[in-house]
Amino acid sequence: MEALYHQTNALVQETQQCFHKLEKLKGTNTDSFEAEIQARIDTIISNCERLDILVHKEPIGRRQNARIRIDQLKYDNRHLQAALRMHQHETYKRRQEESERDELLSRRFTQNANTDDATTILIDHSLQHNMALQNAHRGVDDMIRSGSSILENMRDQRQTLKGAHKRMMDIANTLGLSNTTMRLIERRAIEDKYILIGGMVVTVIVIVVLIIYIT
Repeated sequence: MEALYHQTNALVQETQQCFHKLEKLKGTNTDSFEAEIQARIDTIISNCERLDILVHKEPIGRRQNARIRIDQLKYDNRHLQAALRMHQHETYKRRQEESERDELLSRRFTQNANTDDATTILIDHSLQHNMALQNAHRGVDDMIRSGSSILENMRDQRQTLKGAHKRMMDIANTLGLSNTTMRLIERRAIEDKYILIGGMVVTVIVIVVLIIYIT
C-alpha cells in the first residue's frame, strides 16, 4: 500500500505542475495537453479506489492515519478536476469570442444604390438584438457554472471536514481526551458548519442578483 500511495501522491504533484505549463500555453491549441491531464486524473482516481481496498488490510493502529492520507489524495484530486473544468470552460469561451470576432471582421460592405462613393453596412436590428441576448445568456450560464463549481467545491470540503471530524473523534476516544476537549471540538465543528452554510447562501444570493441585473 505504501508504494501505491507514494506513487499516487507523486502523480498528484506532477499533475499540479502540468497546470503551470498549461497556463504558459494559453492561447494555443491545448487539447492534447488537457487530455494528458485528464488521463492523469483518471489514474489518480483508480489508484485511490485501490487504496480504499488496501487500507482495510492495514493494522488497526495504522488504519486511521492511512485513511486520512487517502482522503487528502481524493481532496487534492477533486481540486485538480475543478481546475481542469475551469480551464476548459475558459478555452471554450475564448474560442467563441474569437469566432464572433472573425465573423464580424468578415462581414462585407455593399455600395449604396443612390451614390457611387458612399458605402453603408447592412445591419439587421433584430439580428443585433438576438446576438446581444445570446451574449447575455452565455454570461449568465458562465456565472451559473462558476457558482455551481464553487458550491460543489464547498460541498466536497464539507464532506472532507465531516470525515476528518469523525476520525478526530475516534482518535480522541482512543487517546482518552477529556470531555471538555471533546465539547470544544464539537463546538468548533458546529461553527464551521454555520460558516459553510453562510458562504453558500451568500454565493447563491450573489448569483441571483447578477442574473436579475443582467436580464
